Amino acid sequence: MSTAILTGPPVPGSQLGPDLRTLGFDVQQALLPDDLPRLLAEVPAGERVALVDPRFLGHVHALRLALTDPRFPAASVPGALTVQAEARPALTRALAGGTHAPAAQVGTASVLADDIAAAIEADGVAVHHPELGSLVATVPADAVAADAAAQAVAAVDDEAVRLRNAVKSRDGFFTTHFISPYSRYIARWCARRGLTPNQVTTASLITALIAAGCAATGTRGGYVAAGVLLILSFVLDCTDGQLARYSLQYSTMGAWLDATFDRAKEYAYYAGLALGAARGGDDVWALALGAMVLQTCRHVVDFSFNEAHVVGTDATANTSPTAALSDKLDSVAWTVWVRRMIVLPIGERWAMIAVLTAATTPRIVFYALLIGCAFAACYTTAGRVLRSLTRRATRTDRAALALAELADSGPVAQLVAARAPRIPGAPVVAAVGAVALIAAALTQPVGSGQVIVAAVFYAVLSGLAVARPLKGALDWLVPPLFRVAEYCTVLILAARSDVSGALPAAFGLVGAVAYHHYDTVYRIKGGSGAPPKWLVRLIGGHEGRTLVVAVLAAVLATRDTDFTLALTALAAAIALVVLVESIRFWVSSGAPAVHDEGETA
Repeated sequence: MSTAILTGPPVPGSQLGPDLRTLGFDVQQALLPDDLPRLLAEVPAGERVALVDPRFLGHVHALRLALTDPRFPAASVPGALTVQAEARPALTRALAGGTHAPAAQVGTASVLADDIAAAIEADGVAVHHPELGSLVATVPADAVAADAAAQAVAAVDDEAVRLRNAVKSRDGFFTTHFISPYSRYIARWCARRGLTPNQVTTASLITALIAAGCAATGTRGGYVAAGVLLILSFVLDCTDGQLARYSLQYSTMGAWLDATFDRAKEYAYYAGLALGAARGGDDVWALALGAMVLQTCRHVVDFSFNEAHVVGTDATANTSPTAALSDKLDSVAWTVWVRRMIVLPIGERWAMIAVLTAATTPRIVFYALLIGCAFAACYTTAGRVLRSLTRRATRTDRAALALAELADSGPVAQLVAARAPRIPGAPVVAAVGAVALIAAALTQPVGSGQVIVAAVFYAVLSGLAVARPLKGALDWLVPPLFRVAEYCTVLILAARSDVSGALPAAFGLVGAVAYHHYDTVYRIKGGSGAPPKWLVRLIGGHEGRTLVVAVLAAVLATRDTDFTLALTALAAAIALVVLVESIRFWVSSGAPAVHDEGETA
């Protein structure tokens, strides 16, 4: 329960009290300002409290945006302020006169809620001011202003605004034109029946898993059903975010579910296609694993570049020629959609997979997926490299820390980094190690000790690459290079071993490790930092796991199914450890209360 305190005598005919109760608030009345400290003290310390001017006029959705969003310690619109538990001490100090700020004025009447909002902001609390657009939120100073405000409220349909705002402002072509026009109404239907975003997210996951099961049957009917269900799963995937925005139901559990289920659904579907193909006598596990590796590495490029440039630089704007060209293209509407489509975002990608599953074979699906994602990866990475080389900006300590955490360096790399000289050129060093390792895995005989030597060489160079802060123009490439080296080595060694079941086991191993890397990304995005160091050490870091797989391949690859069993055991151990720690973190009270908006890729 939350409590709203009206900061003055009631206004005859006002619907403010019922509106606040509709939003889930217990309404109290402070007839005099001196009543506020007493009423505030009666509200339990862990509860949200809102201060609302009884003269407030505006849309209910304006109040909803200001008073019910759980992501911010404090939020305010004219005439209304909400404070969560962490900001309650600042509110108490403001009411006691411990902080001072210039009084906000509306006409000639001071608005106490606005005065207090300014005071707690001056006290160091970040007060969120939601963008209202055409919504109205005001405290009229006289009857004339009240009539004008009432007419402005009547002129705008806040439900239409609420529906429109439920949809992300920037999304892919397929999602924008083929899903969102109706999925927003599904979101409203869910909200009116008390469904939560987490329930819709879970329904999307279950639907995708059923689709994967249909694909695994290996029949044409199963493939058609799988394609239809995959699209339905995507509709629900869009609906959960729209429901969260429509009803402002953001939660820690929702952040975790939304951040991980998209990848779980897609990669489970890859496995279903591979199983279905195997039933028809076609082994496409190498293609399925390659598709998962390529897609995961694409995401790491996105996240790493974002941390180094969008978040972690002191530049106020991107002034590179590449950015200037991009801005010019943005002024031509059709080029915006073309560029969003050619990077094969999730909507376009899933639509392509669904149609090809229903109409062709799993092998063709994976060929199309690999070609499309490879082109998209080359296009986006090349553009980002050009931006990095031509942009004048200094990377911050925060960016360097985020890139170091994304690197996922284990004990071996950390030991080398602590003792080795700090040489420049981290991307070059990382690339040399990755190329040497992948080349050895491709060219050396299965069971050769040369692959182990290459893995040791890679581990040493990995430590050298992160020995100094990653603040160079292209240092954001280091984490993606590490992902390419680790994932591709597992794929190549499993494929070349020619051991029965090695590729499905390798698929499970890469899936478990990829989950750990996605978990790391979303913890950093949520502002909570990387997973604990003990976890990274326990699962070996990228270089440690790569070395272990190289040793297993050298020792066991010629011994029937022993290599498969070893990869399966390693995958199960890593999955168990990272899942338990991830679940513990995301359901804890300390996890960030956000709902992931989703990545276009």
